[in-house]
Amino acid sequence: MIFTLNAPMMDFLVLSVIARGDAYGYQISQIIKRASNTKDSTLYPILRRLQENNYLITYDQQYQGRNRKYYRITEEGLSQFRELCEEWETYKAAIDEIVNGGAANE
Repeated sequence: MIFTLNAPMMDFLVLSVIARGDAYGYQISQIIKRASNTKDSTLYPILRRLQENNYLITYDQQYQGRNRKYYRITEEGLSQFRELCEEWETYKAAIDEIVNGGAANE
């Protein structure tokens, strides 16, 4: 089963991928497809928005005679990523509690 991802979750996933190392668009999309059936074309507006928010910078690098646009996370992006990680842990704990029956005990 694949769950629908909202905009904050997509931001979190994209920043998660790039926080581990510079990546290009197709590479990012293939990693995110493990959790979502998101189309490749959906990713580029997200990357553009993250770049406009100064969370990412880009650079071109040659690969097999063509230029690839790579994305690198900025200090602001790392700060946002850490904040989203904290929010994710809180959210995940709440979901786990509900799924495991914890909420019914209150």
